[in-house]
Amino acid sequence: MKKFKIQKTVQEINEKIKSGKVVVVTAEEMIDIVKGQGAVEAARQVDVVTTGTFAPMCSSGAFINFGHTTPPIKASKVWLNKVPAYGGIAAVDVYIGATETCEDDPLNKVYPGEFNYGGGHVIQDLLAGKKIYLKAEGYGTDCYPNRYVEKEISLKTVRNAVLCNPRNGYQNYPCAVNFTNKTIYTYMGVLKPNGGNASYCSAGQLSPLLNDPYYKTVGLGTRIFLGGAQGYVTWAGTQHDPNVERTPGGAPLKQAGALWTMGNLKEMSPEWLVGVSILGYGCSLAVGLGIPIPILNEEMAQYTGVSDKDLFTQVLDYGNDYPKGKAKSLAQVSYADLKNGFITVKGQTIPTVPLSSIVKAREIAGILKKWISKGEFLLGEPQFTLPVE
Repeated sequence: MKKFKIQKTVQEINEKIKSGKVVVVTAEEMIDIVKGQGAVEAARQVDVVTTGTFAPMCSSGAFINFGHTTPPIKASKVWLNKVPAYGGIAAVDVYIGATETCEDDPLNKVYPGEFNYGGGHVIQDLLAGKKIYLKAEGYGTDCYPNRYVEKEISLKTVRNAVLCNPRNGYQNYPCAVNFTNKTIYTYMGVLKPNGGNASYCSAGQLSPLLNDPYYKTVGLGTRIFLGGAQGYVTWAGTQHDPNVERTPGGAPLKQAGALWTMGNLKEMSPEWLVGVSILGYGCSLAVGLGIPIPILNEEMAQYTGVSDKDLFTQVLDYGNDYPKGKAKSLAQVSYADLKNGFITVKGQTIPTVPLSSIVKAREIAGILKKWISKGEFLLGEPQFTLPVE
């Protein structure tokens, strides 16, 4: 077990938050503090480092209880604004997934499809206070005799609405290029032929799990910024895979950790949960997510002092290799290079395009910093942290 010169607990940091004596900085601000004063002194001075990311996170959705009807119904098939929702839960509980498309959408029959409206848009419309047209069908039982319901619902009228995202906040993600001779349409956006552009999706040095690469402070019960409100990490994400090659500082060199997140949808904002239409691919939901990292010791200070030049990802060909199930890396590039606007792959200079918003990520880290500094947000100590193997 490592021995540290600086040792704090989450409880001690929460007492500082309550007393107004806590020192909070963003992940970007922490870089210069660690660089200038070293990890030990940074850990002595700083109590919390805030992070943020805002990007499409397809594995998102909401559980909604639309309330009992008269007579009652056991809804087996449900549509919200013509978007199918899963009704196989119980009576009037449904789950609307962010990537579900409107039932009459032509999809990619007219290629590339526009995917103008889907589950993510329903969630954003609910948050915006709009009325949603609900249609539900049931097969009828003695206790639930109703077989058909049509009505308008809103976030105010539904009994319960919980955002539930089984895979959010990916720790790292590939950079996508296309070396075929035609334009392709992917979840990484439109990729031009012959290496015409490179698409990436990460906030880099602001990204939550890149500031805690071994999940030492993140797990079941961690309180987070989610969709503009306070939410929680409730489990590891469905594709959580920490067993990957890493830098000497612990940062993963490809996809690794992921989070299962939840929160009260009624408290959230349409600014931080935005329905997304990805040309030729489908619908999604852009999610605002931020995690406060408690600086328990100098090791955590060192982790949160990471900069874009120390963080790397792999460049994959989404035109040739990726659709064949291959993950051959064409190059390893830093997030500093990606954010500078150009990378070099196979001797070719390629312009880069971000799918995630650095501006929004920075804003989320700033909001968290403000909440904590004002005593409005206490840290949630995880019951157990995410698995590291």
